[in-house]
Amino acid sequence: MPLSIGIDIGGTNLRAARISGNGEILKRVSEKSAPDPELVLGRVADMVRLLDTPDVKAIGVGVPGRVDARRGAVLSGGYVDLASVALARRLEDMTGKPVIIDNDCNMALAAEMAVGAGRGDSDIAMFTIGTGVGGAMAQDRRIMRGRATAGQLGHIGVDVNGEICACGRRGCVETTSSGTALGRHIARTGLGPDISIDQLFARDAEGDIQARAILDAWAVPLRAAIDTAVAVLDPNLILLGGGLGRAAHAALGRAPALAPWYQCRVEPAQLGDDAGVIGAGLQALAGQEAIPTIAPPAQPKRAVLVNGIPASGKSTVSRGIADRMGWPLLTLDTVKNPFLEVLGGADREFNRTLGRASYKAIWSLVGEAPVGSTFVVDAWFGFQPRKVLEDHLRNAGVEQTAEIWCHAPGAVLAERYGARLDQRLAGHPGAAYIPELIELAKRAEPLRRGPLFDVDTTKPIDFGAITRWLKMEFKA
Repeated sequence: MPLSIGIDIGGTNLRAARISGNGEILKRVSEKSAPDPELVLGRVADMVRLLDTPDVKAIGVGVPGRVDARRGAVLSGGYVDLASVALARRLEDMTGKPVIIDNDCNMALAAEMAVGAGRGDSDIAMFTIGTGVGGAMAQDRRIMRGRATAGQLGHIGVDVNGEICACGRRGCVETTSSGTALGRHIARTGLGPDISIDQLFARDAEGDIQARAILDAWAVPLRAAIDTAVAVLDPNLILLGGGLGRAAHAALGRAPALAPWYQCRVEPAQLGDDAGVIGAGLQALAGQEAIPTIAPPAQPKRAVLVNGIPASGKSTVSRGIADRMGWPLLTLDTVKNPFLEVLGGADREFNRTLGRASYKAIWSLVGEAPVGSTFVVDAWFGFQPRKVLEDHLRNAGVEQTAEIWCHAPGAVLAERYGARLDQRLAGHPGAAYIPELIELAKRAEPLRRGPLFDVDTTKPIDFGAITRWLKMEFKA
């Protein structure tokens, strides 16, 4: 029987399990989650290595936030934002196995429909109560996705003047009825942070007014969100899952549905914290049948022009962008240096000639790539006339560019260049070039061809800001 690995990425824990075709967990591992997406990816890769066997045919990953499952793209996250790490592609590269990704709550609902509390129902809405509040919907037992990311029930508004949510709005039910929100409710009453949800229920049963106020503050907005979901979707079942799903179901006993129009059966999910890994594993085995492929609209061929004079720090910037966005990186030295090694070095004039040839080779490679490709190109674009670049872009079919301008004072560039002299192949300018480099720093300018992002490389590089800007510009 083919097996799969199911992975559930949460704000507090990372869970993974080897899953059979009938949804049985054969082996499980877990790690602590982290806000750093690269750290999360590394821990996920470690868990996969512990679970992988020859019988494992595919990997499924449930991811918090907005996910376009058809394209395998994470669009945004809340407590763990994996939008910048090309998760599916990088896991496929690491494992050599197909990877599907979807919203974590969609994965949980798939599990509950297969082997849990949703086996006998066709139209279901599910809230998962954990670090945040997730959501998923099924109609005729098929996950509803809308254009891509439908099901964000945790962002139903319940208080327009409430807490600011990770999504940018105020008063989403995630801000009032998640595990994180429960901690805030407890803190505001002055009770200690170690009090558990079971202790709250016990105190409430004994008539403790503070405990009752906390549970009401937690449950009443959730009831409002459930009523809204019932009004919009008219399901025959509402499931409450996640680590706090059963507790939320119990708390709702103090906040019954009042409007006669919005009555619906509400039940706790059966699979608890296992739902995410089981659903991810089953969806991975189902493969493309679980997530029908819809070809996205054709995208233009694009290039990120990481521009700057020698020693300006553009290599660090371009590598950082490529690593985070998953786009191929082309640099002059990558093309040129193998020729210098084979030829045994050359004088500066030949190095310049080879640089022009390498520049042409880069754009020839871009030209051979399919429509929709995006490349990161690292070069000092001022070393040739502007028309040369425009001709290359046109011949390569590049329709959209964004420029990252890397710069530093001449004295800093001189120090950097001098420190690397013994690492450079013969043919590259030597120490005599440093005064020329300092003068070049005074007059060098960006291309200003389309959108421009300025990077002072004497300061810490904010790759988060760069990648967000690139996504915004290319989306626009």
